[in-house]
Amino acid sequence: MHKRKTRRQRVTLAIAMAAVAAGGLAVLPITAQADTTSGTAGAESSARQRDFASAAAEYHVPSSVLLGLAYQESAWESHGAQASADGGYGPMHLTDVTPAMMASGGAGAVGRSDLKSMAANPALHTLRAAAKLTGLSEDALREDPAANIRGGAALLASYEKQVAGGVPSDAAQWYGAVARYSQSTQKQDAAVFADRVYATVRGGAGVTTKDGQRIRLDAAPSVSPATAQVDRLRLKAAAATDTECPPAVPCSFVPGSPAGMQVSNRPANGIKIDTIVIHDLEGAYDSSVAALANPSNIVSTNYVMRSSDGAVTQMVATKDIAFQAGNYSSNLHSIGIEHEGYAAQGATWYTEAQYESTAYLVQYLANRFDIPLDRQHILGHDDVAGPSLSGVRAQHWDPGPSWDWDHFMRLLGRPLSGLRGTAPVGSVVTIDPVFETNLQTVQVCPIDDPTGATTACTDRQQASNFVFLRTAPDASAPLFGDQAIHGTAAGTDKISDWGSTAQTGQQFVVADQQGDWTAIWFSGAKVWFYNPDGQNTKQVYGVKIISAAGSDPVAIYGSSYPDASEYPAGLGASTQAPISGYSLPAGQAYVATQPPNATVDYFKSSGTVVTGAKTQYTIQYNHRVALVYSGDVTATPVSKHWEDSGSKR
Repeated sequence: MHKRKTRRQRVTLAIAMAAVAAGGLAVLPITAQADTTSGTAGAESSARQRDFASAAAEYHVPSSVLLGLAYQESAWESHGAQASADGGYGPMHLTDVTPAMMASGGAGAVGRSDLKSMAANPALHTLRAAAKLTGLSEDALREDPAANIRGGAALLASYEKQVAGGVPSDAAQWYGAVARYSQSTQKQDAAVFADRVYATVRGGAGVTTKDGQRIRLDAAPSVSPATAQVDRLRLKAAAATDTECPPAVPCSFVPGSPAGMQVSNRPANGIKIDTIVIHDLEGAYDSSVAALANPSNIVSTNYVMRSSDGAVTQMVATKDIAFQAGNYSSNLHSIGIEHEGYAAQGATWYTEAQYESTAYLVQYLANRFDIPLDRQHILGHDDVAGPSLSGVRAQHWDPGPSWDWDHFMRLLGRPLSGLRGTAPVGSVVTIDPVFETNLQTVQVCPIDDPTGATTACTDRQQASNFVFLRTAPDASAPLFGDQAIHGTAAGTDKISDWGSTAQTGQQFVVADQQGDWTAIWFSGAKVWFYNPDGQNTKQVYGVKIISAAGSDPVAIYGSSYPDASEYPAGLGASTQAPISGYSLPAGQAYVATQPPNATVDYFKSSGTVVTGAKTQYTIQYNHRVALVYSGDVTATPVSKHWEDSGSKR
């Protein structure tokens, strides 16, 4: 059980869709509301704000530019001495990538004879450059936020001198230096990064960081950056490609492995695209793109998102089916977005550039395919159904407990709604702990951490997007064990053991309430989590509760194929069976995450789509979604007068 600290509310960002303006790319401003909650009091809480002001004055950098740049790099977090997925440290994301770090990234770099030369790229060593400019030690630049901010300011000023020949006081004249700071080698990527920084400068921002620092950037809507300066960097122009990205996302195309996808014609051929799946690579960007393009690779993804600047490589067209979610039925109806990073090291860290670029991309895809912007349609790979018992065991658990779903949904302009407070039995709640103060202790072992940073199993307390589930309303009670993973045994607190957790945005029916503990129906059982005064949940309406239509348990499925008799002659029928150990017992209730959909299958060879007569509900069964046949269940709408609502089949 975690102890809740003073609640802090992260900056609320409403991402506006980008527009293409005459003469170049323009990003509409991001609006921000400053944190108004109480944090660490007095001088201690304003130290980092003063560090930014001091560094800006020392190196003659406009403070708004320095703050806007740092926000895009780190959201002003310090992260201790922990590196990002691409080797960046501190609020200014100063990079120092070693050959060992590249090798531990997996996905293509291990065993390469040219690791040393690959790691020698100056763009991977901005921390060393900052050390030379400031005279500070490399250790100080990694570990001390104030030193890191000084180093970033010095580096930015050095770029400005190269671009403009001096350090002007006009914030608008730093556009080229900001673009250079991105370390991007393509003009479009560098320009989009600079556009985002200046959108932050114009819109303003306010944050209380995880370590209690209160930082504010006042909006300066009149700043009009000198965007033509990017031409002075003499960067390569991106090759013309048929990418499917919004203007605010720098995007290139690298064809994914043909063995990892199927050519299709979604949604024109009747296969609905209704889900977007968030993944992480468990590796580095460049090597992972190369590995996914290898013709022998049997997996793929639609998009890959870079950590440093939010640049994207599209690898599979949205009309085609990428083998990205570990479940063919899920792949049929979804689009996958991979992120540079590691699930075990997620808070160390998914960058703000990744979050914001992904938000633009998800908004764009949702608008194109009419996908609702909610957690029932924007899933993590760890939410996706397993197609069978063995498939459940094999499913991945990325992007992990450190993906900040609350922050991401706010970026989409769709914060999780509902009212906090104790909810009555039979009502529906959304799991929604406050990420920054929801400190959970997990066990991290080497098998879960391919970065090589973990050499033995250790307990780690970190901000998390989940609550632990127990078999009784007591902190000493065993954790619930998922049947597919543990059989009848208890669960564990291993970071990869998703079966004993309920995650931000998932919705469940309240089964009981005792003191500070709430029970929900989960995986065929009644499980408990710590929820004093409903602080980890929000009561919601406008959903449907799914329960058994009769007295017998309802079978649970992980895939959605038509009956064998519904396939045309000459096409082999896909088969499915109930997942052993899973069921929806009579008397329990679960929340439908999507309306009932027809069973579907697809054949690449002929382009044939087979649609069955039966329909299935997708439900939030445990940490993952699952499927039940509509004819086996009753669906009851939940309104504010849910107790008076009639049942609908």
